[in-house]
Parts: sequence; structure tokens; C-alpha cells
Amino acid sequence: MTRTPTVPDTISTTISPEGSLEVLSQHEVNRLRDTSASGLHDLLRRCSLAVLNCGNPTDDSRKVMETHRDFDIEVLQQDRGIRLKLSNAPAEAFVDGKMIRGIRELLSAVLRDVVYVYNEIQTQQRFDLSTGEGTTNAIFHILRKAGALKPSRDPSMVVCWGGHSISREEYEYTKDVGYHLGLRDMDICTGCGPGAMKGPMKGANVAHAKQRRNLSRYLGISEPGIIAAESPNPIVNELVIMPDIEKRLEAFVRVSHGIVVFPGGVGTAEEILYLLGILLHPSNQDMPFPVIFTGPADSADYFKRIDEFLTYTLGDAARSRYRILIDDPVGVARSMRAGINEVTDFRRAHQDAFYYNWRLNVDRDFQAPFTPTHEAMAGLALHRDQPVHELAANLRRAFSGIVAGNVKESGIRAIEANGPFRLHAESTLMAQLDELLSSFVAQGRMKLPGSTYVPCYTLQ
Repeated sequence: MTRTPTVPDTISTTISPEGSLEVLSQHEVNRLRDTSASGLHDLLRRCSLAVLNCGNPTDDSRKVMETHRDFDIEVLQQDRGIRLKLSNAPAEAFVDGKMIRGIRELLSAVLRDVVYVYNEIQTQQRFDLSTGEGTTNAIFHILRKAGALKPSRDPSMVVCWGGHSISREEYEYTKDVGYHLGLRDMDICTGCGPGAMKGPMKGANVAHAKQRRNLSRYLGISEPGIIAAESPNPIVNELVIMPDIEKRLEAFVRVSHGIVVFPGGVGTAEEILYLLGILLHPSNQDMPFPVIFTGPADSADYFKRIDEFLTYTLGDAARSRYRILIDDPVGVARSMRAGINEVTDFRRAHQDAFYYNWRLNVDRDFQAPFTPTHEAMAGLALHRDQPVHELAANLRRAFSGIVAGNVKESGIRAIEANGPFRLHAESTLMAQLDELLSSFVAQGRMKLPGSTYVPCYTLQ
């Protein structure tokens, strides 16, 4: 009887980077090897493991690191360029002992962005990250270095936001929407994780194949804390890692020509508040930017609650910036195509670039990095006695802290050490916030199916 060979759980090997940074300086290599707090080794290791762990359904970055505590990556300087030495890498990243090419490309993208962001963005005086102009330029240069800006392409990039923890019906719906977007020559950009980020790419991939569309784009934009928790899905063919969540969100709105929002949890609510806070700024009010909230029939209540919360906190002006289309994938695709055509005409008329939205004004409140400590979360101004775009910024920070407490290693450890985050708000706003967050928990939108959610926050 023929026996099936035993497949190992991990594989150790040495590979060459795929398509980027084939050579590094000795200083860069030393920084990537440095395991101290100021070195880059831990960052490279965590992001690389996330890429190699592609396909493993978990949203707990600490659990991933503990499961693969023996994993390591080392940069080797050789005569013909660098090599990456992988020790105890997840076997799922290999086929018959050879790394899947797409995964090798994403691993190379991690190396490229870690090196570039440290060398050119964080440690140089080239960009003044304390200013809006400096931050926007830094984001542009990171995207350009990654090859994510395509000046020869007509507007076609649709950003898709939504939860990683969604039902099977919702996931299939995201694929259906992606399929109809793809049939109409639209590309997909997401946070690159599972669920509502994976589905649209899979659907568009099938549609692009049917249309014999060459050079289709499946762009993933992430940041270290998120990618470590939500490994990129295998459809992604372009990956960009931003240094923090604020730059990631600005990158989404700068490269996109329209945004589709699927059902999600606090991370999706954070993204919605970020987007609407920007679009509600007086200088952006006349700028066309199609935004569609959509899901299957069973998701109608989710968007009803989102709509009620947004209208209560931000007013009818916020409601005018998005459409809600339920159980209508074709309608979503047609509406988005029409919206992008309007964006195209507007940018032509104003001689604005198709590949990067320079004209959009992003207020400094939406750019300054927010570290969700217990003190910072407790001090957020959650009241309606402020301009709506400023309230949106503070609500976005509150949801960002809850995301950190749910899935990011640093946030999980902070909650374990000091208990849940405490949020303070005016009573009526707090009641609306409590109802919204409670609905997320009841609908199982805080964690992946099969896991019990323990709130990382209290409302006071």
C-alpha cells in the first residue's frame, strides 16, 4: 500500500526577494537584524509571519505569534544581492517545499515597505509629518515606491470596506458585488484581510477573467498592527504597508475613486467615520465621491443602525454623502460606475490627477497618529458641541481604540494589564453609542465565528 508522505507543520528555507529590493546597504541589513527596541527585526518578523500565515482564519495577532514562536526571518547579504532565511515558516505557504509565488511577492513587499518607511519617512527630515502637506506627500511617496500609482490608467479603483467577521451569506454577497464591479472594468482595493476584504477581490477576479481583462488590480493597504492580526488574502497582487492606521486610511481615500461599504464591526465604523469626517469638511463639500453602503437582505438592520447613529451624531449632511442599497449587487455596480464617471469628469475639469486625489482636504485631526492608551481613550471629546468633522474624528479615535483592544497585540496586552478602556460621553450620545456597539456584539461582528467576545471597553 502506498503511503502519503507526511507534510511538516513548518518549513525552513532560503529565498530571494521577488521584484523589489534585491540589494540593501550594510546599514539597512543591520537594522533588519537588530532585535532591540529600536531595531526593525521584530516588525519584519511579525509582518512576514502574517503573510506566510495567509489563509489561517484568526484575528488574534498574539495567538499567531505564540503559535509560531519558533519562526524567524534573517536577511543575508550575499555577493549577488540579499537572501531571506526563513526558519520554521508555516507550511501552508509552500507547495511541495517551494514557496507559493504570490506569497513570495507579498513577503518582498513587506521587506520593501519596512525598509523604505524607516529610511525615507521616519528617520529623515524630508517630510514634516507634523503638517498636513508633509503627511500627504509621505503617503504619496510610499505608494509610489510600491508601484501602486498608475498614471496611465483611467479611474477604476473601488475601495471595499467591511468586516472580517461576517456571515457566509454576507461573504457570498461581497463576492457577487465584486463580480459585477469587475464586469464593468473596476479594480478592487481593500484592507487585504479575510471576509468582506477577500470576497470582492474573488468576485472581481472571476469577472475580469470573463472579460479577458489584463493587468487587473487587487490592491491591499494595511499597517503593521492590522496585518499581523488579519493575514492578507491570496488574491492580493499589490500590497502596501503604511506605518500607522491614519496614513493607511488616508491612502485609501487618496487612491480610490469610490468606496463600497459592506457589513462589519467597529473597524468598519471607524472607516466610515473617517471618510464622512473628511467629506463633511467645508472645502470638500462640492467634490464628487461615490459612497455606497450595501449588504444582503439580512443585513438591512445593520445599516439601519449605522444610518441612525450617523444621522444622530453627524446630522443629515452626513446622510447626503452616502447611498444605502440592500440586496442589489447590479445596482451597486451600476451606481458606482456612474459615480466614477462623474469623478473622472470632475478631475479632468480641475486638471487633477486620476491616480492620487491631491485636491481632497484631509484635516489634521484625521492625520495625527492616535495611540489608544487608557488615558487617551478616557479623554476623548465625545459630545455634539463641536463641528461635525471634529466629532467624527473623535468618534473615529474611540472606535480605533476598540479595534486595538480587540485584535492588536499591543491593545490586547494593555487591556489585560489595566482592564477595559473607559469612554466618557454626553448621556444621549452615549446611549446611541451603547446601542450601536451592543448590536455589533449581538450580531457576532466583534470576533470571528466560534470565539467568545469579551468587551475591551466600558461606557461611562
